[in-house]
Amino acid sequence: MKSLEEKLGYTFQDRGLLDNALTHSSCANESRGKLQSNERLEFLGDSILGMVVADHLYRNHPDLPEGELTRTRAALVCEESLVEVAQELGLGEYLRLGRGEESGGGRRRPSIQADAVEAVLAAVYLDGGIGSARKIIQKYILSREVAGLTKPRDYKTALQELVQRESGQVLQYRLTGQEGPDHDKRFFVEVDLNGAPLGAGTGRSKKEAEQMAAHAAIQALKKE
Repeated sequence: MKSLEEKLGYTFQDRGLLDNALTHSSCANESRGKLQSNERLEFLGDSILGMVVADHLYRNHPDLPEGELTRTRAALVCEESLVEVAQELGLGEYLRLGRGEESGGGRRRPSIQADAVEAVLAAVYLDGGIGSARKIIQKYILSREVAGLTKPRDYKTALQELVQRESGQVLQYRLTGQEGPDHDKRFFVEVDLNGAPLGAGTGRSKKEAEQMAAHAAIQALKKE
């Protein structure tokens, strides 16, 4: 855990908060009540992240209209962005997973990694206050704005333009499932090209899942 604290640039006074943030529900369930999952921390972390990012954008971009602020915030806090943060931190190797989730590749599962980032941010907030959480968000998330990574990734438009190079091509997005409580829904979408599956994606909204499905489809077409 010390190596993770060094990456975060923050040392916990209560190490139990960090342990909790890294405990997936599969591990908590197997402990038969001895451990608490990181779901509550993830709920709190989602709000903290959204507030800090919104506050930053509002203060630093007085010229941007509400729509642009919303799209920029969404690009910074989406699952794909949080997974990139998790990978920078090497968060997967620190996760506490149940045996089934471990054998099923849970350490690399995007939704688990993204949730863990939010849970860690909440743990830092509870342990050291909003200033400490803000520093980490600035370092790992808001820095992407400076790098020009806040522009919404419109993979659906890119896919449409790609397939329209040939006439008669028909794209269709299908919601194939959803899971999780209301405050933490996961949507699963598949995109078909002329009736054949081309890509699948997940997201915290149907729109985000469609974007991820389009991204997967673009990658598939590039390999052909």
